[in-house]
Amino acid sequence: MADNVLQEIKRADDARPGFPGEHWLVLAAGIGAWWLTRNHRSAVVRTLGMVAGTALVGRAASGRDGLSRVLRYTPVGGRIKRIARA
Repeated sequence: MADNVLQEIKRADDARPGFPGEHWLVLAAGIGAWWLTRNHRSAVVRTLGMVAGTALVGRAASGRDGLSRVLRYTPVGGRIKRIARA
């Protein structure tokens, strides 16, 4: 059932027209989410901010109009690349 919902969302997203600079706005939102939550007292808020930031930056990097090499600049992206090389 979850796969059907995700496929439906992807289909709707692919059907809508993009607008110039959309990936830059998503990238800014991702960096902003991480930046605003990175020094919060609560570990839950910091974790949610990092997850949301990484998801948005990933969307900007992999979307149909996205950037191709932004992931390495995210908080988690550098760690992912180091693990893949090891």
